[in-house]
Amino acid sequence: MLTHEQEALQIKRVRLLASLTLLGGVGLVLALPFALRAGAEFFLPVTAALVIAIALVPMLEWFERRGVPAKLAAALCVIIFLLVAFFAVASIVLPAIDWVALIPQRIERVQNALSPIVDLYSSLQKFIDRTVSQIATSTPKSRTVTLEQPNSMLDLITTSAPHAAIQLFFALLVIYFFLAGWTGMRKRTIVSRGSFEGALTTARVIQQVVDATSTYIGTITLINVSLGALTALVLWWLGMDSPLMWGGIVAVLNYIPYLGPIASVILLGLGGLMTFTDPWAALLPPSIFLAFHMVEANAITPMIVGKRLEINPLLILVSLSFWAWVWGTTGALLAVPLLIIFKTIFAAAGTPDIAGFLFEDGTLTHVGDDEEKDA
Repeated sequence: MLTHEQEALQIKRVRLLASLTLLGGVGLVLALPFALRAGAEFFLPVTAALVIAIALVPMLEWFERRGVPAKLAAALCVIIFLLVAFFAVASIVLPAIDWVALIPQRIERVQNALSPIVDLYSSLQKFIDRTVSQIATSTPKSRTVTLEQPNSMLDLITTSAPHAAIQLFFALLVIYFFLAGWTGMRKRTIVSRGSFEGALTTARVIQQVVDATSTYIGTITLINVSLGALTALVLWWLGMDSPLMWGGIVAVLNYIPYLGPIASVILLGLGGLMTFTDPWAALLPPSIFLAFHMVEANAITPMIVGKRLEINPLLILVSLSFWAWVWGTTGALLAVPLLIIFKTIFAAAGTPDIAGFLFEDGTLTHVGDDEEKDA
């Protein structure tokens, strides 16, 4: 048996190791976001490709159960994904080009519709200027501001298209090779464990990550496509131009929690002002979409997704803010899937217990949800 001094020494060693682990973890957490931002050209396409590949695993397994070889099944999954993605992009980008071309012609219509608001703002601005000029004791010196002319759309496309094409090709290769080697990689990962319990836990975590990610992405995709189709149908009934484009925009932006629907309302409002001469008629598209979104967000999505995946809204907001800051719009699209993946892994492997290290036994381990239930 250990003496009291030996037990105290062992506790000090444990706390020292825990302290070093905590300091290393804090340093990694602080440095990781800046590394991800600096290396976005590499990390962003790889991360997006891995998330998409994980979501395509059920389709791959469906093909393999029907005797399709792994490489051919992976190629079929990539082709199906490309067809769906190209259809979605074409339905949005091609009509959007026509809308951009119509902006010079319809800008006067937008100005006329917004003229009451503009007049109110001008009157308020004049009142503020008069008040400030009466209060001010000295006149500020004038400043000269030089604005750089933005590049043309053609220059932007020609400079960014080759880079985007290379990243897309690289991401597709990652998806293909991940899917082609998925079955063997999963088998090797499980077999390489030193114990049966470790192999069983590894297999369960891998399956949980695939199920949770693919279920969320598949379910949300179905909901968003339905919402976009319903919005496009109503806009077509109202007589708004390019209803399929607006339905696609609504479906894509709805992948981004909180901020996506707000952006859809703003864009639909601008589109309504460019289409209808009556300001009240221009408010119908965003108002109808907002009503649809309220029903979808408060009834349909919680009823379907909430039964399978329970995620704290605060974690969703933090994840959205973090990944949007790191990778912009694409990061915002990946925020929830990445949160699901990390949450599933931590739930099985154990989350860091900083409170336990600081206030209890000096360790940084905390059992996952599954282990707590088993205990």
